[in-house]
Amino acid sequence: MSERYPIQRLRDLMRLDVRRERIVEGTTYRLAGVLNAGQGVVDKGEFDGSGTEYATMNVLREGQVVMRKLTAWEGPIAVVPAEFDGFVVSGEFPTFTLGEGVAPAWFGLVCQSPRLWAEMKSRVVGTVQRRKRLNPGHLLEIEFPVPPLPVQERIVELIAAVDAQATALDTEAAAVDSVAGAIAESLLTEHELIPVGRHLVRTEAGRSPMARNQTPLINESGVLKVSAVTAFRFVPSESKALLAETVLPESLKVRAGDVLMTRASGSIDRVGAVCRVPNYVRDRLYLSDKTIRLVPEATLDADYLVVAMSLGSARRQIESAASGSASMKNISQMKVAQIEIPVPGLDEQRRVVAAVMALRRSADANGAEAERLRALRSSLLASLLNCEIEIKTAEELVA
Repeated sequence: MSERYPIQRLRDLMRLDVRRERIVEGTTYRLAGVLNAGQGVVDKGEFDGSGTEYATMNVLREGQVVMRKLTAWEGPIAVVPAEFDGFVVSGEFPTFTLGEGVAPAWFGLVCQSPRLWAEMKSRVVGTVQRRKRLNPGHLLEIEFPVPPLPVQERIVELIAAVDAQATALDTEAAAVDSVAGAIAESLLTEHELIPVGRHLVRTEAGRSPMARNQTPLINESGVLKVSAVTAFRFVPSESKALLAETVLPESLKVRAGDVLMTRASGSIDRVGAVCRVPNYVRDRLYLSDKTIRLVPEATLDADYLVVAMSLGSARRQIESAASGSASMKNISQMKVAQIEIPVPGLDEQRRVVAAVMALRRSADANGAEAERLRALRSSLLASLLNCEIEIKTAEELVA
């Protein structure tokens, strides 16, 4: 057990500091939003002053803390990064200025703490769950252990080291993916392109149930997040725990061997990502409304389907067919069925799969190690913020 840090109220660390700006017709503004679970600030595009009913909006400043009052029980709180300085948000997003004894990067990690989200949740008020709000004054009453500034900075360095290792592994995996894709393209150049729907029994989409933004425990049911399906890789930990009273049909369960595809995402690069669920998958995971299951006919090898839908030619069609706003792109099941892929005989399909997967095993190993590091990051961060581990012990784990 590490030395306990003094418990302080957030009002001792920061103060409410809102700068409102009058909205002027003909002026272009950059709009921001705040992601749940302390995951940061997001660019929501530009708008003209004549395109909003707000007379004034709040201006973000680098290093400030910004919170969304609405549904604050989901942990929508973050530190404003430099690139969002000058963006605007509605009055639903109060801002706070940190004191001199608080490192903004350390408080950014505090914003990722389930302990903080739980405290925020306990202080929301309102009668309708999705409309409950957190008063800024109530946020400032939350108590949290606060280490000295040098310790805050060392915690930031340690977590950044884990993030850098995970990112390096992701980069290496992406490079292997690129080579594997080029090999697949070269092996399939002579084949006619056919709508994939001709070789599918059906496509199946999930639902959007109420869930907690926490990974489900072993005895809990969960629904997949968009990030659970990436190119060639299924990440079951990227799921949310269903509320105890939520019941979903058995037909929506994720099954071993499924071919899954993302139907919608905030990033066009993630729309249409396809993977195969491994032979073992934990029970009681369900498809979300942003996830499609592709059920191939006997003429289409399931692993080949993943390879074919990940080809550059298929990706270009998917991105062209996707619709929606800048913050959420999606593709319909009908348009998915119209994506054209080469469909050689089963023997050749399997030869292509063997060539691609020989390279993919290296990418998978890197991906698995990156996931292990992210799991370590989560537990390490919680232990450091809650004073449950010595800095020296944390350094040894990261080394």
